Amino acid sequence: MKRDYTLDIHHLTRVEGHANINITVKDGELIDARWAIVETPRFFEVMVKGMSAERVPFLTSRICGICSISHSLASIRALERAMKIDPPDAAEKIRCLAMHGETLQSHTLHLFFLIMPDFANTPSILPLIHSYPDVVRAGLQLKELGNEISLVTTGRCTHPVSLVVGGLSKAPEKQLLLKLRTMIRERKPALDTACAFFRSLTIPLFIRETEFISLFNGSSYPSIGGRLISTDGVDRDEDDYLSMTNEYTRDFSTSKFTKLSRASSVAGALARFNNNYDRLHPKAKEVAASFGLQPVSHNPFMNNIAQLVECVHILEDAEALINSLLNMELREIKTSYKLQQGSATGAVEAPRGILYHHMETDSEGKVVHADCVIPTTQNNANIYYDLQAITEQACYAGKSDREIEKLCEMVVRSYDPCISCSVH
Repeated sequence: MKRDYTLDIHHLTRVEGHANINITVKDGELIDARWAIVETPRFFEVMVKGMSAERVPFLTSRICGICSISHSLASIRALERAMKIDPPDAAEKIRCLAMHGETLQSHTLHLFFLIMPDFANTPSILPLIHSYPDVVRAGLQLKELGNEISLVTTGRCTHPVSLVVGGLSKAPEKQLLLKLRTMIRERKPALDTACAFFRSLTIPLFIRETEFISLFNGSSYPSIGGRLISTDGVDRDEDDYLSMTNEYTRDFSTSKFTKLSRASSVAGALARFNNNYDRLHPKAKEVAASFGLQPVSHNPFMNNIAQLVECVHILEDAEALINSLLNMELREIKTSYKLQQGSATGAVEAPRGILYHHMETDSEGKVVHADCVIPTTQNNANIYYDLQAITEQACYAGKSDREIEKLCEMVVRSYDPCISCSVH
């Protein structure tokens, strides 16, 4: 059916930051479907220029209030690799545990507070406090658990203070780790409640084949460092991040776009799931199977389910990490080092996908050049093309204006964009 349709959302709600959706259809033909980020750029790379390597992670953690641990550890990894510093084993385990806390915080925020209202046809989570009190309570309990893991491992719920070049400035007390382990065990039923609720939902069926990019280390589900791989067969070294991202600009967006083997690619929970399914905890695989999620999934709405699957993996792996740390002395938590000249990239799996920090230092250990490539930047092009495809399919299927609008909003939210980061 030929029709005219215009959608102008300014700004999209229930996402971090400010961005617009602009869609025009004339006589049944798609003219344009834009994902336009409109925030003012934030030049963090210039801010760290001339700064001592030891101070950099405390500034870069301020790039994002949601992914502050990821930004801190991406800088730390880049600087440690550049200056040939090997952190102690205990520090690496605590860093991984900290990443788990951040990802749990972020995933539960997205699942319960940002996308859950879409499925319940409410503008926010507030009405759901009355209609789904057990589910909302479960979300709050899991969010609190993520906060507590971050607090115990880094000294704060956000903007960490104990993550430093060489390791850690302070190890968590074993008494706190024991309490944390108990809390994890007590909150697992909340995750069961969440899984049961999301199984009751109808996930939109939308398929557009694309390329998924993530870290890969061959032994565990990715977190900090590793090879850069894609579902199209790309396999590169961590320092080869520029050829994985190929950033470019669009005149309607203040955030860059990226691409690899195709016109667009995607990072995030679904990308990690597609590339590292075999390394998930068995319980996480069971949850994935209960949703019919298996690799390689090309439905962006299943990114939400992949986040839920990762939450299951996180709780199991966090408990194992704590058990391991309880059997260690936790005295050797920082390696002595000498500031020196070097250049390297640090890649970590932030909640929304691979985060790259590249750092170059001089002989005094001061940063002379820095570069950051953010997960949402890597997802922008995929969101752009998804909007075009889902609009065309919805128009062809005779969807109403409101149905098209909701589908477009939901497909963007499924990526859990962190817009303020992407205009770094």
